[in-house]
Amino acid sequence: MPSSASEFKIIAVDGGAAVGKSSTSKGLAERLDLMHVDTGAHYRTITFALLATGAAPEDDLQNTLSALDLKTRLDGRTARLSVDGRVPTEAEIRSPEVNAAVSKFAAVPAVRQALFEYQRNQANVAREEGFKGLIMEGRDIGSVIFPAAKYRFFLEADEATRAARRAKEGQTDSIADRDKMDKARKTAPLICPEGATRVDTGPRTLDEVVDHLVRLVAG
Repeated sequence: MPSSASEFKIIAVDGGAAVGKSSTSKGLAERLDLMHVDTGAHYRTITFALLATGAAPEDDLQNTLSALDLKTRLDGRTARLSVDGRVPTEAEIRSPEVNAAVSKFAAVPAVRQALFEYQRNQANVAREEGFKGLIMEGRDIGSVIFPAAKYRFFLEADEATRAARRAKEGQTDSIADRDKMDKARKTAPLICPEGATRVDTGPRTLDEVVDHLVRLVAG
């Protein structure tokens, strides 16, 4: 059945590192008038904030996390996480220190719980800001955050393609290590959600991937 033009859309985009989640999600947001949320940036932002306090993944983080003031700040179509009134820069949340620690912090149940309601509430933020929907990217969106979303996609690509993309971005994290940690964690592991549509981004250009997903959403 074709989707209604007035329907508020929630689109979940999951996948491992460097499969094209961010560029694809931003492209869909532009095409479909959606608010874009990058939950990977959320975990990087929380990691940056926790490292600044001297915390380590093995610590009891409950009190430290509950003291953080999490808010949303719009940057064009992208909703960014501010912590205690500040949105860290891209350089800060993609530093070698954050790259090395983010999967470890993301595996901590207290960290994921601290972001759970915040991330779900982004649909309300998108409605309040007048967007036609929300597109959220990450590793557990279609499985945990919005398991009932009508549109759920799982992006994938071969490791060589992904490694080349990371190198082009100047990133230093290991894709194989990130995948292993994300898939092995007990809380919200990286999986292709049941019923989600798999999309191989390796042989496609960005425009081709976006066009493909737009057609799927349009029905």
